[in-house]
Amino acid sequence: MSNGRKLLKNEPDSELERLAQAAQDALTDNMVERLSTTGANALEVVDRLNDEETKEAVHYAIDQLTELHRIGGLQTLFETVALLHAARSAATDNIIERLFEFVEHTVNTLGTDEVAALVDNVRVSMDEAMVEVQERPAKGGLMAAISLLSKPETQRSLQLFCLVGEKLQKNSSGES
Repeated sequence: MSNGRKLLKNEPDSELERLAQAAQDALTDNMVERLSTTGANALEVVDRLNDEETKEAVHYAIDQLTELHRIGGLQTLFETVALLHAARSAATDNIIERLFEFVEHTVNTLGTDEVAALVDNVRVSMDEAMVEVQERPAKGGLMAAISLLSKPETQRSLQLFCLVGEKLQKNSSGES
């Protein structure tokens, strides 16, 4: 009688039959299409792994990833990527425009003939001074220092350095 009751209610006999029935009831045409597409894509990926160059590239990438993890470089890699992403996100049009204005202003200021001549004069003067310092014997003592300070060119040089320092301090503090 128990068998008759199952037949009348059309109940499956086992868990497996119930699972198969549930799967059959749940599968729509759209789901079958998606499953077959997913399966085809998976087979395509597996097929590409049969290519020697692709297989070597995948093995190399896995080996490098393992090595990065072993030496602690994987964290650095991810931090660098996050930093680059943040910089890219922060690079708004306004910031980029201001950066280009700064570069243009710097080039216009430093790219003049006067600045080039000044830099060249400073370079030549330093080169000549280095040669002279190396050729002169060093004199020690207080009298040598007083003798050096008594020369007009030394006094003018010290005056120049002091005045440049004062002017730089004044111009940096915003005084007029």
